[in-house]
Amino acid sequence: MRMYDVIAKKRDGHELSTDEIYEFIDEYVKGDIPDYQASALLMAIFFNGMSEREILDLTMAMAASGEQVDLSPIEGIKVDKHSTGGVGDKTTLIVSPIVAACGVKVAKMSGRGLGHTGGTVDKLESIPGFKTDLDQEEFFNVVRKTGISVIGQSGNLTPADKKLYALRDVTATVESIPLIASSIMSKKLAAGSDCILLDVKTGSGAFMKTVEDSVKLAETMVKLGEGAGRRTCALITDMDVPLGNNIGNSLEVIEAVETLKGNGPKDLTHEAVQLAANMLRLADKGNEADCIDMVNKVIADGSALECLKAMVKAQHGDVSVIEDTDNFTKAKYSHDVLSDREGYIAHMNTEGCGIASVMLGAGRETLNSLIDMAAGIIIAKKTGDKVEKGDVLATLYADDEKLFEAAQKKYLESVEFSDSPVRRNPLIYAKVDRDGVRYTENV
Repeated sequence: MRMYDVIAKKRDGHELSTDEIYEFIDEYVKGDIPDYQASALLMAIFFNGMSEREILDLTMAMAASGEQVDLSPIEGIKVDKHSTGGVGDKTTLIVSPIVAACGVKVAKMSGRGLGHTGGTVDKLESIPGFKTDLDQEEFFNVVRKTGISVIGQSGNLTPADKKLYALRDVTATVESIPLIASSIMSKKLAAGSDCILLDVKTGSGAFMKTVEDSVKLAETMVKLGEGAGRRTCALITDMDVPLGNNIGNSLEVIEAVETLKGNGPKDLTHEAVQLAANMLRLADKGNEADCIDMVNKVIADGSALECLKAMVKAQHGDVSVIEDTDNFTKAKYSHDVLSDREGYIAHMNTEGCGIASVMLGAGRETLNSLIDMAAGIIIAKKTGDKVEKGDVLATLYADDEKLFEAAQKKYLESVEFSDSPVRRNPLIYAKVDRDGVRYTENV
């Protein structure tokens, strides 16, 4: 295979063969294809797209480029969840123990946060002692014992995706549905679960800014999952407003614990219940109403929270911070952001809110950035809320008071006001599965 010919073929709008795609991935991972030729192919894909067959071939080739986890030694159906990323999205910490409490195993590999979006691994590591780098046998044993384990992604999982993602990031080829879908699904398929629920975010804090683009991405990923023999479903969820009230690692764990106690914010609770119920549906635990009833039951009787505590203990974490979240280390300083006007919050630039949290130390701007686990933001007023002059819009937390001025400026720039009442977007726009797309009124 001559790489020149492959680039020219895709440049001219033709389909690549299965062999050409597999050879490209294999040789690129080995280092036999230089970055400048891989970049040219990515740009050709960006402009000309790929067929469903090409995307499936690319996804399977990337999944096969490194370690593939075999979860068959763990008895029962295993369900995974993936979110495309957002601000305040701590749903994995809530839905995973709920699903485990309902008798379905969750063996999950998660990532770290970068930029304005948080990462589940970082949130879990705000629990003192919690280990996310378990070897495979310990990972399996925790799932067998507690029904749930969440660890960091293996260093040898989908090396092709790691190389291609880094290249896309610097060649302006990130925003391509074939490349996004194959990146996400190659990791999910390599992670080995039987069923996959996709939480595709849309809005100002999401990668996909419109519902239409989010649905297109979801349809592509569902077809990839089903084509690979995995039961797959996607929910299109709103990220035009931060999810819940807390942004920041330990702050989000605290809010997740409160939600498992039945005391969480309405938006976070509703979305978590829907996600968990759909994971149970994929695992054939019943119809939609049955699954929602199961979810509400394990929250009400405390068994979901007990599953979280069991996982924390099994992964060497300090359970006392889950039993009493006041035991978390607190930020040294706090600062209230006050409104200088009255009205209604018309819109929140959710990405801007996330960036404000990063400026306080709660996130990383590069892979090597250090995180302040106690830093972050607790939001008091959100889109649609009535605000009086002098009301607290949010409270900022950090270990350095000097960080507040710039973070407050960024946060206030991210909040728009209206003199008239404002209606909030739906939390869930659509559901996408092998039967097609159903919008909110039918979900």
